[in-house]
This record gives sequence, structure tokens and C-alpha cells, in this order.
Amino acid sequence: MREKFSKIGFVLAVAGGAVGLGNAWKFPTLSAENGGFVFVLLYLLFTLSIGFSIFLAEIAMGRLSKSDLANAYSTLALKYSKQWRFAGIFMLGGIFVLSFYLVIMGWVLKYMSTSLFYLPHNIQEAASNFDHLIKYDLSSSVVFFSISFILTLAVVSRGLIKGIEKLNIIIMPSLFLMLVFMLLYCMSFENGLSKAFFYLFYPDFSNFNLSCILEALGLACFTLCLGIGCIVTYSAALDKKTNFIKSSVFIVFVNIFIALMMGLIVFTFIFEFGELDPNVKQAGIVFISLMSLFNELGIWGNFLAFYFFLALFFAGITSAVSMIEPLVFYLINNYKFSRFKALFFIGFFVFCLGMLCILSSNANFSSFFSIFGFDFFTILDKLSSNFLLPLGAIASSIFVGFFVSQTRIYKVFSKFMSRKLFTLWIFFIRFISPVAIIIVMCYYFFV
Repeated sequence: MREKFSKIGFVLAVAGGAVGLGNAWKFPTLSAENGGFVFVLLYLLFTLSIGFSIFLAEIAMGRLSKSDLANAYSTLALKYSKQWRFAGIFMLGGIFVLSFYLVIMGWVLKYMSTSLFYLPHNIQEAASNFDHLIKYDLSSSVVFFSISFILTLAVVSRGLIKGIEKLNIIIMPSLFLMLVFMLLYCMSFENGLSKAFFYLFYPDFSNFNLSCILEALGLACFTLCLGIGCIVTYSAALDKKTNFIKSSVFIVFVNIFIALMMGLIVFTFIFEFGELDPNVKQAGIVFISLMSLFNELGIWGNFLAFYFFLALFFAGITSAVSMIEPLVFYLINNYKFSRFKALFFIGFFVFCLGMLCILSSNANFSSFFSIFGFDFFTILDKLSSNFLLPLGAIASSIFVGFFVSQTRIYKVFSKFMSRKLFTLWIFFIRFISPVAIIIVMCYYFFV
């Protein structure tokens, strides 16, 4: 018998899957790379429209099928069920994301462990430290990646209730309190906070570039865990009485709120103490900019740095477990694997891909593990965020819009949504969401 989430367990588990390093690391990084306001605006528009509509579509798939992503496609399809089953391949997007995600979590653990007794004195020293970690300190990269890997598998091995739900019930409120505390602390820096607010929210289209449209769309899919089977898998374990519409609204707004909080926190410190251009293009903005700026606070900065990276790790672990659970559930359902055997099988590939990410970034091995001049980390990031996740979201949208019985879907939604809203939602996932994603992707890849 499939374990069932409690109401609060479901909300926190899905929120935990949605809220992660995408909000805490990728949102500030991409905001910096794409000029602040324009990227934030696009991200909000995509999340609240396309993202939310497909989020509901994937919940409907899970509620109706009570199964994994591949079986949801095959059992719910009115026609072409055998062909639709192959859409379950998008679960691999979660595995690709997890592989480089755990590498980042390893960086977070490394910085958390050193921040209590050491902080760089300036941006140059911080940049040199981060560059050394990525390119030369192979042992630290491997050790901390392995710790993150083991912790993630340990949580998932305990199942939905004892593992995933229990983790999120403890960590999600803790993460929120941590970020609220840090944001309140940032309010003491009036100059930095006002500049950060201005940078993120004041209308300024001078930094607009068309490439940031796909980046914002990819981040919306990334932060909502769309297209990889996470939402389908979790909603399959949802009690029928739960008002999933209200839960979904709450989850989406928590997801956005935490991303904006992280953006304000990061850029407040950058503007208050740093001389760094916030539009700098670097994946390590959190690891470079903030580390040197925490040093400005003296001994209090060491504690705050540790606290910040602990919050990042909390955000990361909740998302990491949600990326691996869909494929675990699939192997248990279809091949009668034990949970341990499924985790061993998947974990082997995740660990290998993660090691390729580390080795391709290392100066001594990059020439052997890079492809067309790109390191494996970047390839997996772009492949998943800008390709597999949006394609998975398109598949979910078209499938629910055209290939699932509308009567069955409305029966699920009717308890919590009016007929007019339901009709509007169906129109959106049929004609707006997939078309918008296809146009953005076509422009990015072919124009």
C-alpha cells in the first residue's frame, strides 16, 4: 500500500521540492547575469502563469493515476497510451539535475565547514578560493559531494513518511525562519537594502536581452520541479480530501517569496559592502561576493556566513530528495525493486555523473572530460534547465489538455474550483503554456 502524506506533509514536501538551490543559488546568480529587474519580472510572469498552470496539470496526473510519471501517462491516456508512456523519460531530467546539484551542495558544505574560522578579506581572495576549489582542490570537491550524496540517499531510503515528510516538516520551517532572520538583519543596512530593492524591482529595461527569456522560463520550471515527475509522484500520495488548489497556491507563493528573499539578502550585502558590479557573470556570486562581504562584519560575520550556508544546505537537501524519488517510485512500481535496490541502481549513475562534473571542472582533468569545450557541469545544467525540464512541462501540458478525459479531471477539480476557472485553466494548458514554451525554445535555439 502506497504511503500517504498528511496535509501539512504534502505541502511541505512539495514546497521543499520546489524551494531549493534554484531559489537560493540560481535565482541570485541568474538575476545578476541578466540585469536584475527584467529577469525577475520574467521569472514572476512565467511562474505565476505557465508554471502554475502546469503545476496543477501534474497534480491532476498524480491524483488520477496514483502512480509514477510513466504509468500516469500510459494509464490516463485516452489514446496512444504506449507512445505516451515514453514521456516518462523526462524523469531523467531530475537525475541530471541532481548530479550537478549535489556538487553545488558539496560546495555549500565546504563553505559551511570553513566559514566559522576563516573568511576571505576581499573579492579577489574569495574569487581565488572558489577558483581553487573548483579547479584544483579535487579531494575537497569529492569528499563534500560524497557527503551530500550519502545524506540525500539516506533520507530517501526511509520512504515518504519517515524520510521525505519528516525531513521537510523539520527543515522547511527552519529554513523560513533562518531567511526571515537574515532579511531582518539586512534591514539594518538601509543603503544596501534600498539598492538591492531598486536593482530587483525598479523598472529598468536597459539590461534586457532575449536570451534571458529562456533562462527565466527554465528557472520557473526548475524551481517548481516541473517536467521531471516530482509533482506527479508526490500528488499520487495525497489524500483525496486535501484541497490541492489552495495547497498549490501556497506552494507557488512560498517558492517565489523565498527566491525574492534570497535575492534581497544576497544583493543587500553586495551593495552594502562590495565594490563588485552586480551584473557580473559568474556562477559563484554566492560563494565569491558574500564570502568576502561577511568578513566586513568581524566575528559576527563568521557566524552569519555559517548560518547562511546552513540555510542553503537545508534548501538544497529538500529539493535533492524530490529529484530522485520519482525514478525510485518508478522502479519500485514497474520492476518490483526494493527501495534500497532502486536507490543503489540510481545512485550509481548519479555518483558517476557528479564525478564527471567535478573532473571536467578540474584543471588537471578538464581536457579529458569536457565536450566541445564545455565542462560537464554546464552541459548538464543547460541540458536539464533549458531543454529537458521545459520539454517535460510541454508534455504534461499537452497530455492533460488533450489526451486525458476532461470529465475525470473536472471531477477532481470541481470540489475546489468553479467551472469557469476550470475552463480557463484548460484553455491555458492547451493553447497558452505549451505554445509559449515552444516559441521561447525555438527562438533560443534557431534564431
